[in-house]
Amino acid sequence: MRTDREPGEIFGPRMSLFADVLSVGVAVAVVSLPLVTLPAALSTACEVLRGVRDGRPVTARRFLGGLRRRLRSGDVAAGLVTLTGLGLLLVDLALVSAGLPGGPALGLAVAAVGVCAAVVGLRACARPESAVDWPGAVRGAAHDAVRDPGGSALVLLAVLTAALCAWMLLPLAFLVPGLLALALTAIDVRGATRGAAATGPRRKEVASQEGV
Repeated sequence: MRTDREPGEIFGPRMSLFADVLSVGVAVAVVSLPLVTLPAALSTACEVLRGVRDGRPVTARRFLGGLRRRLRSGDVAAGLVTLTGLGLLLVDLALVSAGLPGGPALGLAVAAVGVCAAVVGLRACARPESAVDWPGAVRGAAHDAVRDPGGSALVLLAVLTAALCAWMLLPLAFLVPGLLALALTAIDVRGATRGAAATGPRRKEVASQEGV
């Protein structure tokens, strides 16, 4: 992405990216109102923002086109699984708060499972294969969550920041999905870059050993 400002350009490219992120956030918030479309909308936002690195502009046409390709039975199933998991988590927490024996320990276990599932699900939305293969994206995200704990911590930090912004000023709830999508995309690109950097020297070492 270019960093210089064209002659006569009022805002620099970084400000343009910020505006694109906000517009994507509004689009994701509106499309996600049925709730079942949330994974597809967030995954599409990550794909659109990822294209900025390749010089593809963020446009409503690209977002809607990507979303139209994603609204398949698999994407609806991903949304239903997300809602079901969230519902089960809320029911378990409600039962824990009702005073069941061993409630605190059960509450911690349920919270830990919910956090892990949220991290894997969000990282799956940022993976490119989520456009065509949600199970594959989830498997890859689970592998990334274990292999890259720092990235998983960044995912949690991004979610907490987004929730705090929405809590401080409710209208921001329609903007934070774009910021979250940008954070998830950056974390996924970071993980892919680190993986490529790690495998590069390893491949050279293997090649040199084979040459010997």
